[in-house]
Amino acid sequence: MNNTRRRFLQTSLLGGAAVAAGCSPEASTSREPEAKPWQPLRILILGGTGFIGPHMVREMLRRGHEVELFNRGRTDSELFPDIKLYKGDRDGGLDSLDGGEWDVVIDNSGYVPRHVENSARRLAPVISHYIYISTVSVYGDASRPVDEDTALGLLEDETVEEVTGETYGPLKALCEKRVLSEVGADRTTILRPTYICGPGDRTDRYTYWPVRTQRGGEMLWPGTPNDDIQIIDVRDLANFTVDCLEQTIIGVFNTCTPGGSFKMGDLMEDSLAVTASDMTPTWVSTDFLNEHEVRLPIWEDPAGEMAALLAVDGSRAVAAGLKNRPTRETARDTVAWWKTLPGDRTATIRAGLAPEREAELLALWAARNA
Repeated sequence: MNNTRRRFLQTSLLGGAAVAAGCSPEASTSREPEAKPWQPLRILILGGTGFIGPHMVREMLRRGHEVELFNRGRTDSELFPDIKLYKGDRDGGLDSLDGGEWDVVIDNSGYVPRHVENSARRLAPVISHYIYISTVSVYGDASRPVDEDTALGLLEDETVEEVTGETYGPLKALCEKRVLSEVGADRTTILRPTYICGPGDRTDRYTYWPVRTQRGGEMLWPGTPNDDIQIIDVRDLANFTVDCLEQTIIGVFNTCTPGGSFKMGDLMEDSLAVTASDMTPTWVSTDFLNEHEVRLPIWEDPAGEMAALLAVDGSRAVAAGLKNRPTRETARDTVAWWKTLPGDRTATIRAGLAPEREAELLALWAARNA
């Protein structure tokens, strides 16, 4: 497999999982759970104040659960002043958890197998259910359609701990194995999301498309409107996570929009609809993009080696209760959240094409097709 292509996709997915970002309470919406638990659960979240954590915390509180956090207290520590915080570091700093007991642990912050193994081993005797948030980047074989039984990626040297685009997926796969070894498959849920999108995401991978559309004018779009893509709204991931802990849903689940249901053309239509922009799309061929070494977020060459990771089978999660909201709602709420951010944050978007680079590519494409 081409290492450059693997690095691109894994680095893109790494961004959503590893970059911490707070989000406002107004940004998080949720649906009613199917069944109220008989009694509130006591939940410990390893992390909790990054991108996906706040959405989970708010949904758990809304449903009446007791939530506590373990983290270093460095990222958006002001978000939940009334929630108990066990302050510590996953690299040898777990002592603050001594004496605690919980019904469920949700591991949102595990990237290094040694750290995950240590926390799982320490917590296994005092919890009933461990939920580990992984990634579809764990899959090592993208030559066929991907489901939960697809072979996982491997590291030649399992002592490696540096998280890079190349090691991210295999490291997360090892983390999964350490949780299963320490806690047991009968008490473990592993969720493997694809690109996580929505209010609060600092990577701007999905956000680039509606925000760039909002600016208007001629806009470069990759491939064709029929190219498949997959996302998961962060609030849908949060809702399903809480369903899993309430209903004791055990197993491994890919969490994503259904394969074939969402395409680049749909993303364009969503972006236009929620921005009322005068943007004019120019669809540029994959050959041209590869020739100029252009990499764009969310999208992947449908004939490329990694395309199977953008057509992931998420039917197992849907059967277990995952509900994906309309993608237009994700676009609408992402734009609304973006508009609340300060100017120094929105001045430069963190993914996609800079305006100058986009203009250069559009000019080259026009000249080629003149």
